[in-house]
Amino acid sequence: MRIDPAIDLAQHIRPGDTITWGQTCAEPATLVEELVAQAEGIGDLRCFVGIPAQSALTLDTVPASGLTVHSYCGAGTNAALHGAERLEIWPVHYSTLPALLSGGDFHADVVLVQVSPPDEHGRHSLGLGDDYFSAAIDTARVVIAEINDQVPFTLGARTLGADQITAAVQVSRIPGEVPTPAVGDDSLAVARRVAELVPDGATLQFGIGALPEAVLAELFEHRDLGIHSGIINDTAMRLVEAGVANGTRKTNDPGVAIGGLFGGTRDLFAWAHRNPAVELRPTAYTHDPQVLATSYQLVAINAAIEVDLTGQVNSELAGGRYVGAVGGAVDFLRGAGRSAGGVPIVALPSTARSRSGPVQRIVSRLSGPTSTPRSEGIVVVTEHGVADLRGATLNQRVERMIAVADPAHRAELDARADRVLASV
Repeated sequence: MRIDPAIDLAQHIRPGDTITWGQTCAEPATLVEELVAQAEGIGDLRCFVGIPAQSALTLDTVPASGLTVHSYCGAGTNAALHGAERLEIWPVHYSTLPALLSGGDFHADVVLVQVSPPDEHGRHSLGLGDDYFSAAIDTARVVIAEINDQVPFTLGARTLGADQITAAVQVSRIPGEVPTPAVGDDSLAVARRVAELVPDGATLQFGIGALPEAVLAELFEHRDLGIHSGIINDTAMRLVEAGVANGTRKTNDPGVAIGGLFGGTRDLFAWAHRNPAVELRPTAYTHDPQVLATSYQLVAINAAIEVDLTGQVNSELAGGRYVGAVGGAVDFLRGAGRSAGGVPIVALPSTARSRSGPVQRIVSRLSGPTSTPRSEGIVVVTEHGVADLRGATLNQRVERMIAVADPAHRAELDARADRVLASV
């Protein structure tokens, strides 16, 4: 491994290469900034990115040619890139990303990685994210590390020795933070209903965003919860600290909160440092169907943009803009559905606010793609109630979905119900 004070990426990256790196707090910000600055001088490149935290990839910075950006999601600044036709979307299940990036036509040639300082054995922790991208490390031609002295050494995550790193830069900067989002009254009402469905001793998976985090905030009176999720956030940290999420009843990894990455603030980073109560694992483990199915009382809590009367879910497109993802929702909903005592939850307020007025989110027909098919048999929660679609016929589904819709919208949905049933 060679440590460069100012790295010349052209020495390591070739025209035509595919490059990937960690997302949210695990993003190697300095290396990404250098990539954006040097991309045009290298030649045509493509990169695969996840959820941005402090990403340098914005409309103002990404060159119009030479750097093609791909992602599985439209979160954050990705939405603007997609709207400007500067982002290619992969509508795939999250569990498939490690294989896609480590083999096939889109395998990653170069991996940029943010790591902790070395431990006493000279090993660097992946720190804030193991996730999907680390699978590509094993097959990439080049691994470039950003050694950041403000990145924690986390347990469970893979470590890298000097012989596994092609080149490196040393930095000292606070990793990108993901603050706890504000929650509106409607989302708070939904969160309270979801919390009522979580039994003591359950193992929790939760998606990203205001609503799943609001659900966690409603669980402080519960007992013996566990965590097995794609992400660990500040509220999850507080549940562990409070002894609520002690993991004592977990089937897998008892006593330890498991996640693929950290998505929170510097308080979370400090807490995670060498903390045996929390471990990071790769996507191949966090989203493994056998691990999920054998997790007793796995409660999967995921948000959505809209759900139709038969239980199909759109979690990708809102108002004609790609802002979400297929992501890991189906992976976890399916796992919860197969878990003994599990609950596969999709939660959303019945109405969203927009500049043109209220937008109904329980709909007769989706305005976007079907991200989760109705065959999964989910439990839909709004502020108006719970629609358990597991084992329900189409007629039962329509009735239950109308009952959790905005009361002002129910008559319209009921009038369209016959047409919906006739077309399925």
